[in-house]
Parts: sequence; C-alpha cells; structure tokens
Amino acid sequence: MNRREHLAALLAMAGALLPATKLRAMEARMEEADPQYGLIGQMMAQPGQRAALTAILSEGTGSMPGNIAYLVGEDSANPDAIWIVELWDSRESHAASLQLPVVQEAIRKGRPLIAGFGTRAEFKPVAKAGA
Repeated sequence: MNRREHLAALLAMAGALLPATKLRAMEARMEEADPQYGLIGQMMAQPGQRAALTAILSEGTGSMPGNIAYLVGEDSANPDAIWIVELWDSRESHAASLQLPVVQEAIRKGRPLIAGFGTRAEFKPVAKAGA
C-alpha cells in the first residue's frame, strides 16, 4: 500500500467517525504531514460507559502540537471497547502531549470509566516510493 492509499484508508476510517468539518481539517493536515510515529490501541470502558469515555477522549484533541490524526472509534464486536488511532510527527510530540492541561484533564475525567486495555501497538508510518 503506498502513502496515498494509506492516507485514503485512514481518511475513510475518519469519515465514519468524524463530522464533515473535522474530517476536512484532518484531510488538509494529513496531505501536508509526514507522520513519523503512530499508535493504535484498544481500551475497555466500564460496562455501559463507552459513549461517555469516547466523548471525554475526543475533547480538545484538535490542538495537540505535532498531532496529525487522532481517531476514537467504537469496537463493532465488543460493546464496551473502543479503538484509538494516533499519528504524530514524532514520538517526542506524543510524549509532550501527555503533559498538556487538556490531556491531563481528559485522563483525570476518563480514568474512572476505564476497565482495562487490550491490544496496543506502536508503529512507524511508511511511504513507498512514488507515493
């Protein structure tokens, strides 16, 4: 899969998760971006708390320096699970984001709603020649 196909797949996922205005802003950032660090992980909400946790995790994520994409989606097989996909310009930008007041507040509010964690992977996005 080349870079354009990879971005198209991520944008298709974003389209299912985001309002049109946020999707257009993300498309613009991704076209200009060169992501160097990525994360994908599954989080389990306390029973019946998935929507509340998803809302908390989605607040204020549009202004994290170095963030290219931050998607939160509901797991189709588990009613209490969510998936989070993140693209960053660097590992350091991701680490720095964890100290932002908006992120600290989301962690504080979300922690009681989290039952556990599932699969987690860090990855380096790659672009193929000709992308």
